[in-house]
Amino acid sequence: MRLLKTVEGLGCWRRQVSGTVGLVPTMGALHEGHLSLMARARKANDLVVVSIFVNPLQFGPNEDLARYPRPLAADAAQCRAAGVDVVFAPEVTSLYGQSLTGQFFNVVPPSAMTRRLCGQSRPGHFEGVATVVTKLLNLVRPHRAYFGQKDAQQLAIIRRLVRDLNLPGQIVGCPTVRSQSGLALSSRNQYLSPSELQQAAILYQALSAAQALFKAGVRSHQPLIQTVIETLKTAPALKSEYIELVHPDTLEPLHTVETIGMLAIAAHLGAARLIDNILLRTRQPIIAIDGPAGAGKSTVARRIAHQLGLLYLDTGAMYRALTWFVLSKAAEPTDEIAVAELLPQCEIKLTSQGGDHADPQPPEVWVNGESVTQAIRTAEVTAQVSAVAAQGAVRQALVQQQKQYGVQGGIVADGRDIGTHVFPHAELKIFLTASVQERARRRQRDLALQAQLVPELSELEAAIAERDRKDSTREISPLRKAEGAVEIVTDDLSAEAVIDEICSLFQQISKG
Repeated sequence: MRLLKTVEGLGCWRRQVSGTVGLVPTMGALHEGHLSLMARARKANDLVVVSIFVNPLQFGPNEDLARYPRPLAADAAQCRAAGVDVVFAPEVTSLYGQSLTGQFFNVVPPSAMTRRLCGQSRPGHFEGVATVVTKLLNLVRPHRAYFGQKDAQQLAIIRRLVRDLNLPGQIVGCPTVRSQSGLALSSRNQYLSPSELQQAAILYQALSAAQALFKAGVRSHQPLIQTVIETLKTAPALKSEYIELVHPDTLEPLHTVETIGMLAIAAHLGAARLIDNILLRTRQPIIAIDGPAGAGKSTVARRIAHQLGLLYLDTGAMYRALTWFVLSKAAEPTDEIAVAELLPQCEIKLTSQGGDHADPQPPEVWVNGESVTQAIRTAEVTAQVSAVAAQGAVRQALVQQQKQYGVQGGIVADGRDIGTHVFPHAELKIFLTASVQERARRRQRDLALQAQLVPELSELEAAIAERDRKDSTREISPLRKAEGAVEIVTDDLSAEAVIDEICSLFQQISKG
């Protein structure tokens, strides 16, 4: 592991390395929450950078900049144990030069995202956050950057920052890590005495009480917030700063939760200011099925969707639809610039067609209001779809369209990163797999049924193993088992048995 303290050193390292890079920005005083971010980054990237920098721009005049903990040696040891490649721990003058003694160029988020929640009592805080994150993203140029859901307002602003300023890297939000009592882990928990640590658990208890009310069917903000207030009264030493129900992406206040809301809280206890939040979802369920090629994902996903009355999100059909659109505009499918220019003009919609249990029909496919279900199956589209689908801009655009289906839910989707990237909050995540040998045998049978040339089993096994290697090491969306996914090995299972098992899991989750 390298410990780098200058922008110059980091830049030199970045120019020398290749492969995917994951960034975990921190202010140090590392705890299990930070380590969980590092673990996510380590799993999905070739290299991991952890920044440790107590950013003066995000502290107000009366806040705890001077006494904020800075145990760099202990933090570096934790990073080394977590398999981090680089710790970037610059001095203020290295990252900002001498500019902080005078005027400094700040990145200013939209006021609608900073005027409520923590922004009410911390003027300038999120300008400081946006500025330092912009610098870090430009310096490290990560493929992915990891932030915790506990700092939900920060996460929403950073996502908007990256989108609006076209900054490099995918922003990955990670679940809040909690102590056994439910208290969200934070570096500022060090300010709490043992008795205060016990009292602080009331924050999560209050949010959980509101979540239980929400699950019982309450959608209005007033009773949800009142439940939090009443629960907090049992800990009089804790002084609430705000309790608000907002949309987690826009941070706009909600009177009623239609699809998703975030109940957020900030409070003071002793010398510590504590924040926490919980997401409230009303959408229909999502089943996300990932796994290697040849494991039977598409067949299983289509039949499960039909059996449960959900929409099969046929991502392959979406790539075919875009290919059809490119060809209809007389663009060259291998011309990535020409294809990218067409992406904003292509809106793809999928609707269910039904069918019987054994042979459910694929979804109806529409491009800009025109049905193209049959047109996307032509030989011309088939010949070009691989070239179009391999383009990074295409994948990014279609993933965004796929994510829109997640707002309402009610879908079954399959792929190699559906549960890890497209729908990480799916109610049920499945990793469907089979041995290389079994997938080779299935491929032999399929080719024989199609009256095609059937290669030797060893040749097919080698080809499948190589594809697995490429899929799991590719730079964009590598094949991974999603966190919380149920692994099903299909070697000795029929398609009906796999479908029954997944439907049974779904029913258990739905009842729970």
